[in-house]
Amino acid sequence: MSLHNLKPAVGATKNKGKRVGRGEGSGKATTAGRGHKGAKSRSGYSRKVGFEGGQMPLQRRVPKFGFTNINRKEYVGVNLDKLQSLVDNGKITDTVNLEVLVENRLARKNDLVKILGGGELKAKLNITVHKFTASAKAAIEAAGGEAVTL
Repeated sequence: MSLHNLKPAVGATKNKGKRVGRGEGSGKATTAGRGHKGAKSRSGYSRKVGFEGGQMPLQRRVPKFGFTNINRKEYVGVNLDKLQSLVDNGKITDTVNLEVLVENRLARKNDLVKILGGGELKAKLNITVHKFTASAKAAIEAAGGEAVTL
């Protein structure tokens, strides 16, 4: 090893790229690679999201239709077979309410919950949630349980 073949360790140095606007000799002087005039050459320029160079943006070209009901209530559906599997695993015993569903990650604490009639329920459960489908309510009562609406 001698002075002419000394090299830094691999990964020790990083190439920081061209230093623009640092004199004529660098080849990236006067305009610093930004071209001449126009918004992109100015300091403080930032392109608007979705801007397509003056062409009509996609969000304005696509037609709008329908409407959004501001009073819509969004319910989280929980099927009966899901509750039955929790009973089989020993996670729930006889009462099911919002806290139990949150613990078992079937809903979040601010969600509205609706029990749906998918699958079959064999266990006797007292269920207290926001809504039930007719088939779910019938299945719960047929199994000897109770369906209470909040």
